[in-house]
This record gives sequence, C-alpha cells and structure tokens, in this order.
Amino acid sequence: MPGATLAAVHTRRGWWVGFALVAAVGAQDPARLDAHRITSGEFAPAPFGPVRWLDGTHYATLETKDGSGVPELVRYEAVSGERQVLVTAAMLWVEARGEALTIEDYAFAPDGASLLVFSDSERVWRQNTRGEYHVVPLDGKAAPWRLGGDLPKSSLMFAKWSPDGGRVAFVAQRDLWVQDVATKRVTRLTNDGSDTVINGTFDWVYEEEFDCRDGFRWSPDGTRIAYWQLDCEGVGTFYMVDNLSDRYAQIVPVQYPKAGTTNSACRVGVIAAAGGETVWMQTPGDPRETYLPRMEWHPDGKELAVQWLPRSQQELRVLGCDAATGEVRLVHAERDDAYVDVRDDFAWLDDGEWFFWTSDSAFAAAGEQQYRRFGQVYWDSRGKQMLVTAVPLVQGTEVIGVAWHDPGGRGEPAEVSAYMQVSADGIGQSLWPRRGPESDGKDPHGSGWHDYDISPDGSLAIHTYSRFDVPPVIDLVRLPSHERVRVLVDNATLRSRYDAVAKGQNEFFQVTTEPGVTLDGWTMYPPDFDPAKTWPVLFYVYGEPWAQTVKDTWFLNHHLFHRWLVQQGYVVMSVDARGTPAPKGRDWRKALYQKIGVLSSHDWNLAVQKLCAQHAWMDRSRLAIWGWSGGGAMTLNLLFRYPDLFCAGMSVAPVTDVALYDTIYQERYLGDPRQYPEVYEQCSPITFAKNLQGHLLLVHGTGDDNVHFQHSERLFDELVAQNKLFEYLAYPNRTHAIREGRNTREHLYASLADFLNRRVPPGAK
Repeated sequence: MPGATLAAVHTRRGWWVGFALVAAVGAQDPARLDAHRITSGEFAPAPFGPVRWLDGTHYATLETKDGSGVPELVRYEAVSGERQVLVTAAMLWVEARGEALTIEDYAFAPDGASLLVFSDSERVWRQNTRGEYHVVPLDGKAAPWRLGGDLPKSSLMFAKWSPDGGRVAFVAQRDLWVQDVATKRVTRLTNDGSDTVINGTFDWVYEEEFDCRDGFRWSPDGTRIAYWQLDCEGVGTFYMVDNLSDRYAQIVPVQYPKAGTTNSACRVGVIAAAGGETVWMQTPGDPRETYLPRMEWHPDGKELAVQWLPRSQQELRVLGCDAATGEVRLVHAERDDAYVDVRDDFAWLDDGEWFFWTSDSAFAAAGEQQYRRFGQVYWDSRGKQMLVTAVPLVQGTEVIGVAWHDPGGRGEPAEVSAYMQVSADGIGQSLWPRRGPESDGKDPHGSGWHDYDISPDGSLAIHTYSRFDVPPVIDLVRLPSHERVRVLVDNATLRSRYDAVAKGQNEFFQVTTEPGVTLDGWTMYPPDFDPAKTWPVLFYVYGEPWAQTVKDTWFLNHHLFHRWLVQQGYVVMSVDARGTPAPKGRDWRKALYQKIGVLSSHDWNLAVQKLCAQHAWMDRSRLAIWGWSGGGAMTLNLLFRYPDLFCAGMSVAPVTDVALYDTIYQERYLGDPRQYPEVYEQCSPITFAKNLQGHLLLVHGTGDDNVHFQHSERLFDELVAQNKLFEYLAYPNRTHAIREGRNTREHLYASLADFLNRRVPPGAK
C-alpha cells in the first residue's frame, strides 16, 4: 500500500520464536514426538502473505510458483477468488545478479504502476530490517532496478514511496536519503550519522522496548520528511565475547543503557525532501530524561502529533508540534501512579478534527474500576471539550486493540464505526461489534482466538481463527455479519498430521487464592492420565507485564515441547498471575509496579498450593517449573523465595539482577534504581539465591544482547559462594532466542527434557 514500510519480520520478540519450514515427516511413529520433530517445522502452519488490501474488494499476496520456489505477487478479487498474477518470476530477474529477486516484502507505488521490493535482508537485533530494495515496473517492459546507487549491498532500511510516487526515501549508514525515481538521482538529507548519531531509525533500547524501528515519515504533500534523531554519546557500552569466529576472542560492543544510567538523547525534526536545514521540535524536558516513542503527521501537514513521556513513564502527553517553527502545544495528557502505556491505537478521524484514542483512565466514570475503553479527542481542544465520552462496552470487557476504524466518522462516538478486538476473560478474543452496535461482544463461534485484517472500507476481513490445540484456519468473512465467504488457508495437511499425534485432554481452569484473587490457567494431561494415581507436574511460567501464557490460541513456541513432555508422562500446567497483560482492568495489569518477582511469585505460590489441595493426583514431591527470560526470572524467584514448593526448575535466559536490565523496561515497572535501590534489591532473584533447595538448570546464550550472559554468570558466582549445587548450559554466540546455528533449538529442548527426566521422574505412581 502507498507509504507502507517494508521489513521482513522474522521474530515477534527475542524469546518468541517461530519454526522454519524445513524438514518433512520422517519414517517414524506419527503418534510420538521427539526433539527433532517438534523443531523441524513439520507442524508449522502453511505460509500466507504478506497480504496487502488494495481496495475494498481486492488484495495482493505472495504465492510460490509450483516447483520454482520463487514467490510471485498475485492479486485476488476477494469475494470471487478470481486470481491474477501481477509479478511473475521472470519480471523479478536481475541480469547483474544472474538470478531473480526473492520478494520478502513489497509496497505498491501510489499510482499502482510499480512495486518496491525488499530482499536480501539481514537481521538488526530482533528483525530483518536491513536489505536490498528494487523498483519493479508492473508492465513488465523494464527490468527491476536497485535503489541506493553506490551504497553497499543490503545497507538500506525502511524504504517507502513519497505520496506522489516520484521519490523513495530510505535510511542507510544512519542517515536519511531520498532517490528520484525518474532520474535515479540520490540526495543525502542528513550528514551526521555516525557510531553515536542515528537518523531515521533507533538505538537498541528504543527498538526493544518501544518497538521503534522505522524512524521517519513523509509529509502528506511529499515536500518534507519528519524523522527521529538519537544521540547515543555517553550511553554505556556492554561488551559481549565471541569465542567462535577466530582463535582470538572477538569483542562485540552494544550500546545498552542499564537501569539508572545515561539514555540516548532523542529529538524529532522536519527537513525538506529536497534537502536543507532541519527544524527541531521543541519538546519539553531534558532529551536524555524524556522519551518520544510515537510520531505522525497531522492530515493538514502543518503539525506533527508526538507522544511524549518523562523517564518515569508515569505521564503521557500528546503534543501538537508546528512543523515550520518547532513550537509545541499540549493536546492531551494522562497520568498514572504506576505507568502509562504508549498508545498504538492512535488514528485520525474527520480529516484530523478528532483522533481516535484508547485509554485506561480517560474514559472511565468517576469511582469505577478502570477498564481500557475507546473514544475521541479533539485535535485542537482550545476552547472545546477535550475528551468525548467513550462507547460503552459490556461490564468487564476490555479493548485489546483497534482492528479498523472509519476515518470519516464524526460527531458522537456512537456514530464512529469501529471494530475493536475485545476480551472478557483474557483467554480468547473476538471482534466487536459482531452484528452491529447492539452486539454484546460475545463470540458466536464459542471460545478461541480471532485475528482480523480488515479491508479499507470495513466490509470484508481476512480472519484467522485458532484454539489452544487446534491449528489456524484463515478465511474471508463479511462484516459486520461475520458470514464466511470462502476459506483461504485450511491447514488440512497440518491438521491431519497433528491429529495423528497422541494427545491427552486439555482444559482451561480458574483458581481462586485465599485473598480472593482469581487466576486463569490451563492443563495438558497425558494420554493415559488416571486421576486415581499421582503424577509429576511441570508448570510453565512467564509472570511479567509483557505477555500472557494462558490464551486459547494455537501458538507453537513451546506448545509442541509441552506436548512431547506430556507424552513422556508429565502433566503440564500454566497460570497467569496478576500483572500479566490480561484484559482484566488497570489494577490487575499494573499490580506489579515496584513488585516484579515479589507479588507474582506470591500469587503463584498460593495458586500451586490451592491446586495441590484440590487435586490429589498432583504429586507434591514431583512439582517442577520452567520459564524463559522473565519466565526464567520467575522460575528463580519461586525456587529461591518458596524453596519447599518445587523440587526442580529450568531457567532459560533469566534476568537475575533487575539492575542489570535496560532503562525503559525496568524503570517503567520499578522506578529509577537511583531513587528506589531497595525495590531493585527486593525484586531481584539473586538476592534470595541462598535459599535454593531444589535442583536447578540454568541455560543462557553467551551472545544474548537482551538479557546479557552476565546475569547468569553473576548468579553462578553467588550460588558457588552459597555452596549451592546447580547445573548450567551455555550456548556460544546464541542470542536471547537461542535459535541460531545447526540443531540449536533441538539440542535445547532435548537438554531440558533430559534434566527433567533425571530430576523429576516421569509417569504415574
């Protein structure tokens, strides 16, 4: 679509990792799993997309030509399914390369005559955002040509069309560039990009914690570009050691601001697309003590909408910034005693007179529990009511995200047509309104998880539905009736293959602890489960504000590993404690403020105790727990703070001392360690390492740029000092995902299973 950013997204976040589509089914028992089968890609869903809606009735997608392995771009008439190939493999042939381009992502020119193709990508921290860009004429009369002139191979980032399609802007070598499509002339707009100055993209911590990567925006008329600039001078450098590349160790530096240390200075500027001086926005505060995580042009092209946070992140301001002068005015502000989340649901309404907004507090009635709602805010609120009352939802139902809105909506919010993804229990999600504004938000298909890619006019949606143990089906539906038009991907092969796997029952449950706190959970039972016998139980935990584990959705990350363990004779369970991002109200989600590791482990202890009291089949002598990243930290917290609860734990890539983690994440949830050193001490697992009684396996990648290997090394040192025995497994040069290199993930899962079998014998007694 015009203005779309091209980037091949290969991971969602460091530890959430998909499986490559590689090995076929081997000659083995299809009912039994092993470490190879669960990591081979055998159970990965069929590929689909990336999809681009072209208008209200047509969409484009990539499909591999039979036998060639080369993706082609095709267009579908959505309802009839009529198919037209827009870009063939022959049209992607580049003579200088001696091969065709492999499309990883794409964007149509505004006039639809050309395609911008992203290929040859390279990973930058989490995602493959650096690569090659080519312009491909869609009439097939000319060969693709490469953007960037003489710039090095795979050095371009975030290339996107100007609104008139005559130019393409991109980032290379930490500077902003523009190339004219007709003349191919390249203009360098900024010239100060360096090891410490970043134009048009972001540093490590902005990318990791604010999900910021593409750092520039064309103005609506295409005459100017607004962009972020970060000055990393003074940010601490963490050095990782690469012992594999050479006989002598190589040092890998990463500028990484640990909690309480110096941040990059961030500012937003506007520069003419033809070149010239930058006008810097005069945002308030010290740029090293404030954050600017979101920025968009107002539709009239005169102002920018910038979201601003102080370092504490307890206030969020929407600022109107004059693009010509840099002057700033306050449009909207929210505060919270804990923290305020950056909003990604911002959208313009009625040509920019209003903007669409979701909030925990802005639309709440006085005295009621705060649930996330949506409404409208005047852009120019001077002399007007700033907030407009939100559309009411069923009590206890919260907005998860905005799936679609009508940009032409005006007047009272009830007249603004929008589809929200909502949930009342945090386990499944559905679309509201299902059949119109009078819908109660209930899903007529029952439990499960629904994701939507809605057409520009809101009449159709590409709908993905799955359940906990049911692979996804992708279909086209009409809105608001949700009538199925046709199935796009049925995953029949995957479904058949997975149906052949030996499985026990699954169930979702709730457990209410003594203080009256109700937690959601799930259980996977062995195929031969007999409640008259006693069974070992492995609990899977995350337990921090970033993610939930209890969802009624097909999510392969560790599901197949758990299914394999269930076949070996373990019951596997998980619980979401307070503080995980379930849609259960502001107080639930922000309960961990300055209590990470403290309150969550308290909830878990009470929940496990209650479950054991309810289920005689749970063998108290064979309870184990495992988790990754925040879940690795929670594993340690439970082993150290409640040493009698679990006999063993497996902690992967854990945060052991919260003061060693980054500024944006850790200070959001705990405050600044320079102000609250006691909070950081009490929230760190390492503080309580002396209490370890059970068996512990620590696993970490030495090339982890997110949770540094330093975390585990410091815990090793403390456990040795406390004379505590433990096991550890270090993966050389592997990142936080521990997936790089041949057989890495297979080896990891096999090692976890081996430890569990040795320390917690499987099977019924």
